[in-house]
Amino acid sequence: MTEGYRLHNRIGFKVTRLARIMEARLEKRLSEHGITRLMWCVLSGVGLENVNTPSTLADYIGIARPAVSRLLKTMEERGLLERACTDDDKRYTELALTELGQEKLNTCHVLVRELNDHFAGKIDLKLYETFMATIDELTRDEQVQLMRL
Repeated sequence: MTEGYRLHNRIGFKVTRLARIMEARLEKRLSEHGITRLMWCVLSGVGLENVNTPSTLADYIGIARPAVSRLLKTMEERGLLERACTDDDKRYTELALTELGQEKLNTCHVLVRELNDHFAGKIDLKLYETFMATIDELTRDEQVQLMRL
């Protein structure tokens, strides 16, 4: 049963290793600006993709709503974003970046792009497109399964 098994040849090992390498590099670069990877996800979601409610942000990032609430509180305390209730429904909170949040987004967006370009530049465009499509195929329908665990 274990004959021929090689940990370093397993897809899970390789994908996890690549993710950890990329995550560590990203965290290091972002930390120079007082931002974590999850904070970056919020900044880019709100500032670049118009994801402007806590619940849609939780789905966008792929983390639990209580974790998003804590993250938003921290970011609000640091002056990176603000929350406002709409006039129609006080339970509905809308998120917006502050001036400082927009500055951090602009600065960190360059760093994120450089990191992505570094790794994407290691392979030709056709292989990159195939790789991205393969990742999409491997993760298709898996988020639903993950939420059930």
